[in-house]
Amino acid sequence: MEDYFDDNDNLEVKLTSAKKEPRQESEGQLTIDVFQTEDDVVIQSTIAGVSDKDLDISVTNDMVTIKGARAPEQKIGPSNYYYQELYWGPFSRSIILPVDVDADNAKASIKNGILTIRLPKLDRIRTKKIKVS
Repeated sequence: MEDYFDDNDNLEVKLTSAKKEPRQESEGQLTIDVFQTEDDVVIQSTIAGVSDKDLDISVTNDMVTIKGARAPEQKIGPSNYYYQELYWGPFSRSIILPVDVDADNAKASIKNGILTIRLPKLDRIRTKKIKVS
């Protein structure tokens, strides 16, 4: 491993050479943001280089699983890399949701390499008034 410093010598960044330390992972894990709006739970992830045909998104009332694969456009032999930090190959991520959602009305879109999944919240905490007879 080699250490590099930014212009201000404040931030240390570690870079791994593909020649010295080959990747040991069999499957990559997506980084995600999960947040809520008034009506939806929203999941976002960077998936640049992945076609919508190469994605599989499964939704239940309390969990979302995103699976896919990212393939390089050109084949480059390991001995030709100076650095190899991008992840190529299969990836997945399962997210346990903080609230129940309406899986039947979930929607997903990709724009500028960002996957956005919108999951309508189920309104189960609705207060119902009843009359005493």
